[in-house]
Amino acid sequence: MERLGVKDIWAEANDTQHGRMAERVGAHHVVYPKAQMGKRVAHLVTGKMIDFIEFDDGLAIAKTRSPRETHGKTMAQSDIRKKYGIPLIGIKRRHQDFIHAKAEAQIKAGDHLIVAGSTRLVDRFAALY
Repeated sequence: MERLGVKDIWAEANDTQHGRMAERVGAHHVVYPKAQMGKRVAHLVTGKMIDFIEFDDGLAIAKTRSPRETHGKTMAQSDIRKKYGIPLIGIKRRHQDFIHAKAEAQIKAGDHLIVAGSTRLVDRFAALY
Protein backbone atom coordinates (compact mmCIF):
# COMPACT_ATOMS: atom_id res chain seq x y z
CA MET A 1 0.00 0.00 0.00
CA GLU A 2 2.85 2.38 0.74
CA ARG A 3 4.10 1.88 -2.81
CA LEU A 4 0.71 3.14 -4.00
CA GLY A 5 1.18 6.38 -2.06
CA VAL A 6 -1.05 5.57 0.92
CA LYS A 7 0.38 7.63 3.77
CA ASP A 8 -1.64 6.22 6.68
CA ILE A 9 -2.64 2.59 6.86
CA TRP A 10 -5.02 1.68 9.69
CA ALA A 11 -5.81 -1.83 10.91
CA GLU A 12 -8.14 -3.31 13.48
CA ALA A 13 -6.77 -6.02 15.76
CA ASN A 14 -8.35 -8.35 18.28
CA ASP A 15 -5.21 -8.80 20.39
CA THR A 16 -1.55 -7.77 20.53
CA GLN A 17 -0.39 -10.72 18.41
CA HIS A 18 -2.86 -9.76 15.69
CA GLY A 19 -1.71 -6.13 16.03
CA ARG A 20 1.96 -7.04 15.63
CA MET A 21 1.11 -8.97 12.45
CA ALA A 22 -0.73 -5.93 11.07
CA GLU A 23 2.30 -3.73 11.78
CA ARG A 24 4.62 -6.21 10.07
CA VAL A 25 2.61 -6.07 6.87
CA GLY A 26 2.67 -2.28 6.83
CA ALA A 27 -0.03 -0.87 9.10
CA HIS A 28 0.98 2.49 10.57
CA HIS A 29 -1.82 2.54 13.14
CA VAL A 30 -3.41 -0.42 14.89
CA VAL A 31 -6.60 -0.03 16.89
CA TYR A 32 -8.02 -2.44 19.42
CA PRO A 33 -11.72 -1.49 19.60
CA LYS A 34 -12.84 -4.39 21.79
CA ALA A 35 -10.14 -3.79 24.39
CA GLN A 36 -10.62 -0.02 24.31
CA MET A 37 -14.39 -0.30 24.67
CA GLY A 38 -13.94 -2.78 27.50
CA LYS A 39 -11.81 -0.29 29.44
CA ARG A 40 -14.27 2.50 28.77
CA VAL A 41 -17.25 0.44 29.89
CA ALA A 42 -15.37 -0.65 33.03
CA HIS A 43 -15.01 3.01 34.01
CA LEU A 44 -18.64 3.79 33.23
CA VAL A 45 -20.29 0.87 35.03
CA THR A 46 -18.91 1.99 38.37
CA GLY A 47 -21.52 4.76 38.20
CA LYS A 48 -18.89 7.38 38.97
CA MET A 49 -18.41 8.64 35.42
CA ILE A 50 -20.88 9.71 32.77
CA ASP A 51 -18.35 9.45 29.94
CA PHE A 52 -14.70 8.50 29.73
CA ILE A 53 -11.99 8.55 27.07
CA GLU A 54 -8.50 7.24 27.72
CA PHE A 55 -5.56 7.92 25.43
CA ASP A 56 -2.54 5.64 24.91
CA ASP A 57 -0.22 7.60 27.17
CA GLY A 58 -2.32 7.32 30.34
CA LEU A 59 -4.20 10.57 29.77
CA ALA A 60 -7.96 10.59 30.28
CA ILE A 61 -10.83 13.02 29.78
CA ALA A 62 -13.98 12.33 31.73
CA LYS A 63 -17.42 13.73 32.37
CA THR A 64 -18.28 13.09 36.00
CA ARG A 65 -20.86 14.21 38.52
CA SER A 66 -19.88 17.27 40.52
CA PRO A 67 -18.80 16.33 44.04
CA ARG A 68 -20.92 17.83 46.82
CA GLU A 69 -17.90 19.78 48.11
CA THR A 70 -17.88 21.85 44.89
CA HIS A 71 -21.57 22.84 44.90
CA GLY A 72 -22.15 26.58 45.25
CA LYS A 73 -18.48 27.36 44.60
CA THR A 74 -16.93 28.98 41.59
CA MET A 75 -14.34 27.06 39.60
CA ALA A 76 -11.65 29.17 41.25
CA GLN A 77 -12.99 28.48 44.76
CA SER A 78 -13.26 24.75 44.13
CA ASP A 79 -9.53 24.71 43.24
CA ILE A 80 -9.80 21.26 41.70
CA ARG A 81 -6.43 21.48 39.94
CA LYS A 82 -4.57 22.21 43.18
CA LYS A 83 -6.50 19.71 45.33
CA TYR A 84 -6.67 16.80 42.87
CA GLY A 85 -3.98 17.48 40.28
CA ILE A 86 -6.37 17.66 37.34
CA PRO A 87 -7.64 20.66 35.40
CA LEU A 88 -11.34 21.40 35.22
CA ILE A 89 -12.11 21.96 31.55
CA GLY A 90 -15.69 23.04 32.00
CA ILE A 91 -19.21 22.39 33.22
CA LYS A 92 -22.06 20.70 31.40
CA ARG A 93 -25.39 21.69 32.86
CA ARG A 94 -28.57 19.88 31.82
CA HIS A 95 -30.29 21.55 28.82
CA GLN A 96 -27.65 24.29 28.62
CA ASP A 97 -24.61 24.98 26.51
CA PHE A 98 -21.19 23.87 27.70
CA ILE A 99 -19.62 26.33 30.15
CA HIS A 100 -15.90 26.71 29.42
CA ALA A 101 -13.48 26.88 32.31
CA LYS A 102 -13.73 30.36 33.76
CA ALA A 103 -12.73 31.24 37.29
CA GLU A 104 -16.10 32.88 38.01
CA ALA A 105 -18.31 30.04 36.69
CA GLN A 106 -20.32 28.56 39.55
CA ILE A 107 -20.70 24.82 40.05
CA LYS A 108 -24.20 23.70 41.02
CA ALA A 109 -25.69 20.46 42.30
CA GLY A 110 -26.49 18.24 39.32
CA ASP A 111 -23.73 19.69 37.15
CA HIS A 112 -21.41 17.41 35.25
CA LEU A 113 -17.76 18.40 35.30
CA ILE A 114 -15.38 17.77 32.42
CA VAL A 115 -11.90 17.02 33.75
CA ALA A 116 -8.64 15.81 32.22
CA GLY A 117 -5.41 14.36 33.50
CA SER A 118 -3.73 11.09 34.27
CA THR A 119 -6.16 8.20 34.32
CA ARG A 120 -5.28 7.49 37.95
CA LEU A 121 -6.05 11.05 39.09
CA VAL A 122 -9.26 11.26 37.04
CA ASP A 123 -10.42 7.97 38.59
CA ARG A 124 -9.62 9.27 42.08
CA PHE A 125 -11.54 12.50 41.46
CA ALA A 126 -14.58 10.64 40.06
CA ALA A 127 -14.66 8.51 43.22
CA LEU A 128 -15.55 11.62 45.27
CA TYR A 129 -19.13 11.61 44.11
